[in-house]
Amino acid sequence: MRTVGVEEELLLVDPETGEPQALSAAVLARAAQDEGDQDVFEKELHNQMLEFATHPQSGMEELRVEIVRCRKEAARHAGEIGCTVAALATSPLPVSPSVGVGRRYQWMADQYGIATREQLVLGCHVHVSVESDEEAVAVVDRIQPWLSVLNALSANSPYWQGKDTGYHSYRSRVWQRWPSAGPTEPFRSAERYHRRVADMVATGVILDEGMIYFDARLSRNYPTVEIRVSDVCLQADTAVLLATLARGLVETAARDWRADREVVAHSVSLLRLAAWQAARSGLGDELLHPATMHRMPAKAVVRALLEHTEEALADAGDLDDARASCDGLLEHGNGARVQRELLERTGSLRDVVTECVRRTQA
Repeated sequence: MRTVGVEEELLLVDPETGEPQALSAAVLARAAQDEGDQDVFEKELHNQMLEFATHPQSGMEELRVEIVRCRKEAARHAGEIGCTVAALATSPLPVSPSVGVGRRYQWMADQYGIATREQLVLGCHVHVSVESDEEAVAVVDRIQPWLSVLNALSANSPYWQGKDTGYHSYRSRVWQRWPSAGPTEPFRSAERYHRRVADMVATGVILDEGMIYFDARLSRNYPTVEIRVSDVCLQADTAVLLATLARGLVETAARDWRADREVVAHSVSLLRLAAWQAARSGLGDELLHPATMHRMPAKAVVRALLEHTEEALADAGDLDDARASCDGLLEHGNGARVQRELLERTGSLRDVVTECVRRTQA
């Protein structure tokens, strides 16, 4: 059974006003005093962000329990210094992000200018274990067409600086400002993958391998494929669904590689169009079908993802839960739809944030 780990980035907000708070250093200092949380929480690019990482898990129920625990612990540590956390991929309210201290972050601010200063976006990264770099690259090559569907499911960022963007996942559009971000063409071998990474670092445009922001990449710290396309999800159950589908995609791709099935190699241009369409419409309209790159209703494309990974999901005991979770999202909506419905009902972005704080910890 492949193990799965999740990294979530949470927004620090004032519990009364909903405005982002640049208090990550204080929250991290508080968490460092708790022996059980010393290796869980990490700083991020902006002081309004807090990241946590779960331990690798084989069972999805165990992963769910840990995500919920980490969210509650993050809220507890934040509450002790007067703020709280919200699983929002962008701030609905206007914000002036502040870049964290440290040589790395200052290098990024100098190198990328306003793109760094405005990059207050929060994602969910899923790590799935692999047996070798060769298997990992074979997986990365084969899962590319399906990643836009994960973005549509997770979409949770309709607002930017107090305005509706017209997108379900505006975070993913802001993220594309990084020069190394986005989909990739097939690498075909681990040697070619590592050579490409080395060539990119050698340009000096990026600082190091950690700034390889491919949609799916080989982790430099763990024996995993890291899938990086998703918004941080409003509710923990959606994060678990992403992890479930990510493992299903990785296992399906590895089986196809071992069976010597050919890679479905869409051009990067088409993959970028699929990503844009997913960010724009989420689950509310049409997506590009990963096999054909033709427009189809989102429900049909989600069903295609389940069918593509059905055998792997069934073997892991995840198929029924994945189907039920997808049905729930299609019926009730992703985080973006929830946020818009909250604003329509309350008329207040502050109330949207307040309710999202509650749902983050539910």
